[in-house]
Amino acid sequence: MSQPADEPTAREEITKRLARIAGHAQSLKRMWEEGRQIDDMLTQVAAVRAALDQAGRAMLELHIEESVAKAVQHGETADAIRELKEALDRFI
Repeated sequence: MSQPADEPTAREEITKRLARIAGHAQSLKRMWEEGRQIDDMLTQVAAVRAALDQAGRAMLELHIEESVAKAVQHGETADAIRELKEALDRFI
């Protein structure tokens, strides 16, 4: 099923997520250099960690949709299962 031209693709959405994460990480670095309160920085660390988890999940979903679904369609079920397990091992 194709997606309307004005909707961002999954890859574009992941790119946006990663850019936001980079911005948060830069903000965290700046907070550290400014000697800000550790509590504030730990909150920022938690936000970056959560954003990374969400980006990783989006990447894993894309992998399932693209690679694993393709392998299953071509009758390569064992390869699809192996690829999915390897992806899960890297992510978890």
